[in-house]
Amino acid sequence: MWLPFHTVCLGSRTVSRRSVAAALLKCSKHRENVSLFSHSAAAQTCKALQFRNHGDPSKVVQLEDVDLPPIGEKDVLVKMLAAPINPSDINMIQGTYAILPDLPAVGGNEGVAQVVEVGRNVTSLKTGDWVIPKDAGQGTWRTEAVLAEGDVISLSNDIPLLSAATLGVNPCTAFRMLSDFEELKPGDSVIQNAANSGVGQAVIQIAAARGIKTINVVRDRPEFTQLSDRLKAIGGTHVIKEEALRRPEMRELFKSCPKPKLALNGVGGQSATELLRHLQFGGSMVTYGGMAKKPVTVPVSALIFKDVKVRGFWVTQWKRDHSSDGRAFRAMLDELCQLIRQGKLTAPACTEVSLLDFNKALDAAMQPFTSAKQVFIM
Repeated sequence: MWLPFHTVCLGSRTVSRRSVAAALLKCSKHRENVSLFSHSAAAQTCKALQFRNHGDPSKVVQLEDVDLPPIGEKDVLVKMLAAPINPSDINMIQGTYAILPDLPAVGGNEGVAQVVEVGRNVTSLKTGDWVIPKDAGQGTWRTEAVLAEGDVISLSNDIPLLSAATLGVNPCTAFRMLSDFEELKPGDSVIQNAANSGVGQAVIQIAAARGIKTINVVRDRPEFTQLSDRLKAIGGTHVIKEEALRRPEMRELFKSCPKPKLALNGVGGQSATELLRHLQFGGSMVTYGGMAKKPVTVPVSALIFKDVKVRGFWVTQWKRDHSSDGRAFRAMLDELCQLIRQGKLTAPACTEVSLLDFNKALDAAMQPFTSAKQVFIM
């Protein structure tokens, strides 16, 4: 079920994320003749990247003024600060994702915002707080929004903006897959494809912080050496090309690295099959993506003679399963933020763009061999 949400914007007024006090002062002056928590007769608008039909993002996404209602008693008015473009956002616009919003819809499922105003019955948030969405579908590619208090969760504002904006999907996915499927101890190893993706980079860093070795598989490309050096610099133990998975050199690799207990598959197809071949007895392969758009084929021998487990993971479902008790989500965010403060978890390479440049950003996000994540800065 797609949950409805309400958004409201502050017209052409721009609130600086670098000056909370100034933003709040402007907000107060703007609304001095209107009861803070009552319905305003005047319609308000914000800028939002909206799509009215599913299809090619370059054709269906438009930057529009959206008229929206005012804040309610259990709502918070937020100023969006930054919101990335993720593959799931593209799939949602194309109409191929597992959950789809009612149309017209605002794009974007991830991002960080700052609370500008709170409804009279809001208890868990205050002005100035940073918040991120608890669930998909809130439409983060916009300048402002009014969201229900229960639809967002506060985030420490002493971490870098790009880390905050990209925290809710990829690092959470990496964290849960490293925590929930196999009991991994320091010295153990994990193998993953799509190692240069946002999830892959988070896996490398979280694993390194836990003393876990990573075997990172990427597709061959002209700048392979530079990519390999970058992944090793953030903690990757080994970086190899997909073709190497089928070569005798893997035997040499496993002389210095134990066979992995866990394989993380974001590609599918033959790449996933090759990951399975290198799992130790009883290990797990967890699929969280399918970039190759090909099915996962599991050799019978892997099931019979190695007793491997083949699982799937979707962070949106994990969040929904834990929505009634927010302690697990809170604990995960706190641990991830602590890694960020310690310099052990950084945001992926990002390209900052404005909403006005949305066509260029969407095009860049859909290119193959993309390492930099496009992030809208509001």
